[in-house]
This record gives sequence, C-alpha cells and structure tokens, in this order.
Amino acid sequence: MKTWLLIQEFLFDLKNQKTRAFLTTFAVAWGTFSVVMLLAFGEGLSTQMRKGMLANGDSIVRIYGGNSSVEFKGLPKGRSIRLRAEDAQLLMETNPDIDLASPAFGRRLAAEYNGKTTTSGYTVGVNPAFEEMRRMHPIAGGRFLNDFDLNGKRRVAFMGAKIAKQLFGDEDPIGKEFKLESFTFKVVGTMAEKFQNSMSNGPDDRRIVIPYTTFTSIWPHRRVWFIAVRPRISDLNMSVRQRALEVLGKKYRFAASDDRALYFNDSIENAKTTRRIFDGMQIFLGAVGGMTLFIAGVGIANIMYVVVRERTREIGIKRAIGARRRHIVAQFILESVLLTGLGGVLGLAFALSIIALFSLIPTAGNQALEMIGTPNFSPGIAAFTIGTLVCIGLFAGLYPARKASRIEPVDALRYE
Repeated sequence: MKTWLLIQEFLFDLKNQKTRAFLTTFAVAWGTFSVVMLLAFGEGLSTQMRKGMLANGDSIVRIYGGNSSVEFKGLPKGRSIRLRAEDAQLLMETNPDIDLASPAFGRRLAAEYNGKTTTSGYTVGVNPAFEEMRRMHPIAGGRFLNDFDLNGKRRVAFMGAKIAKQLFGDEDPIGKEFKLESFTFKVVGTMAEKFQNSMSNGPDDRRIVIPYTTFTSIWPHRRVWFIAVRPRISDLNMSVRQRALEVLGKKYRFAASDDRALYFNDSIENAKTTRRIFDGMQIFLGAVGGMTLFIAGVGIANIMYVVVRERTREIGIKRAIGARRRHIVAQFILESVLLTGLGGVLGLAFALSIIALFSLIPTAGNQALEMIGTPNFSPGIAAFTIGTLVCIGLFAGLYPARKASRIEPVDALRYE
C-alpha cells in the first residue's frame, strides 16, 4: 500500500474520531512539553552549577593545614600543621604534575576611599598564578597582579566588581588610590563579573587581591590560609594530593598516611560528584516525563483499538482482495506513529517557545535566576524526546495492528 494512501486514511480517521483524537493528541503534546521542559531546566541548572564551580577554581586542589592524628617518630599526635608560603614553590619543585601553585593569605579589612568605607570585602594575598586558577580575569583597561608586584612587594590591588562599585561608584577605579586600614594601595585592575555557586569568606566580586609578599610584609603574623595547586591534567588530582602528603609530611614530620594532617578541597572531585548528582537528576526527570508520555501512549493504543473495531469490515475487504497481513500492520502502526508525531510536534513547538522566552529574561543581578540558569534544549534532550515518541508510537500501534492483521476475511465480512 502506498504511504500517501495510508496518510489519507489517517486523516479520514481523525475526522471520524475528532474528540478521541484531540484528547489523545493533547495528552501526547502535554507529555512532550513536560519532558522537554523538565529536561531543559535540569540541563540549564546543571550547566549553571558547572559554570559556578569553575568560577570557584578551575581544576584546582586547595590544601589546608590540619592536626596530626597519629604519633610519628616519637612526636605526639594532635600537633597543628601550619603551612608556609614557600610550600607552594616546594610542591611545584617536587612534583612535575603540578602546573600552577599559589599560597593564599586572608583577612577581613576595612577599605576606604574619599571618606567612603566598606568592610564587606575580604582581602587575600596571592601570587599571579591565582588569576588562572581562580578565573579572576580583569576587564579591559586593567590587569591582575604580576611578578614585579610580587617581587617588589608593591602596594597594588585587584578588585572584585561589586566592591569596586561600592567604593568608587561610577568612577573608573583603575589608577585610583584607596586605603586598607591605614595603608595606601593603588588599583591596577577590576574583575569581570562572574557567577559563583559556593565560596569561602564571600564571593570574588567582593574580594580585594594583593601580592602575598605585600600582605606578609604588612601583617607578618598572619598564617597561610591555604595552598592552591593545579594539576597539569585533572585526572592526576589524587596523585597530586598523595604527593603533597609525602612532601609536606617529610617537612612537617607527620605520616603520609595521616588523613587529618592536611585537608583538601578538591574542585575536580567536587565537579565529578556534582556531575553524578545532576546525571541522576536528569534520569529521574526523564523518567517522570517518560511516564507522562507512557500514559498518553495508552490513550493512543485505546483509540487505535477502537478504530480497528470500527473498520473490521474494511479490513476484511482488503484481505479478501489480496492485502497481506504486513500491509494491515503497516497501516495501523503508521497511523499510530503519525498521531504520536502530531502531538509531539505540537508539544515540542510549545516547549521551544517557552524556552526562547526564558532566554530573553535577564539573569544578571537576580540571584534566584542566576542560580537556576536558563533552560537549555540540547541535542541529547532532542534525541531522548524523539526516541521516546517513536517508541511510544510503535508500541501503542503494535497490539491493535497485530489484532487487525489476524482478522479472517470471512469473519470480518460478516461483522456488523
């Protein structure tokens, strides 16, 4: 049988079964819309979370001093392990798998400019490698810290966008001088705004970054906050951690197996955990949406079963004049797939329209929208939705089609 003739019969059935066809098509459309929106929001949230985690550190491992938990070569347990700034260089020199390293000092200080004071910022002392590791990139016209600043213990500062706005208002802060406590610093750059989903002592938008050498020369009694290192390859993070335990254990005299002597905040492992969580969430959302489509598929199977009963004599005539069983099966499966496809196209079009409207909503400055992100219709969502619709169309039409193909011509012609 020609495909066009099958489509004509499908359209004829739609006219005769308007109410059932409408309700079934609506169910498929609503199911498709639900699946796409659930997965698109899940994808958008996942993308935003990954973006926020990268802003907290691009494949870096932060190392914090802890307390020894076992005795070591006659030394008692419970000793405090206090890291030093030079440990960053030591780790670089003893481990070729480390690409970048920086010590980090931190202190909450009052910043003042032209009589305007703020204590909302957190001042950190780092080296130039921190720019790449933390993704603290400057906007045009400014720069991050450099080696000259570090070696010269210069009193220069790189500012987050929000604290710069708070201090300088609409003025261009580049080149301006301000005070940290009673010490004068010059602004050399400001950071482009970025989204962060987790942070310690406030977001980078509210940080004031200075050379760690300057920090220690002014506040010599402050201890290292943490040492940040970045592996050359992200998969080497666990070996980098183990090597840090060995190198620093030898220096500070604690066992390399002592997992409490050092604490690690591993952005690579955190990203893997987050990815697994969101993969699981996408599977759950897909299952919920798939169940909605399955219910719609039951409706399609029902309407196709009714069509088979109403067209029993027609099927008998077709069989009597030579139509084979596979022709009858193809006819009803095609009608089922077309009915599913019609609802799927309508639901998909509506979902894409809503997603397009969401993309027009500005998220900057709105913490809730920044957190959930914008729904994203990815190729994976498209493949899942289309594949699910095709499967439902096939399975919904299979039983009615097989039943129709098994009708004997003699019985069908006697059917009233």
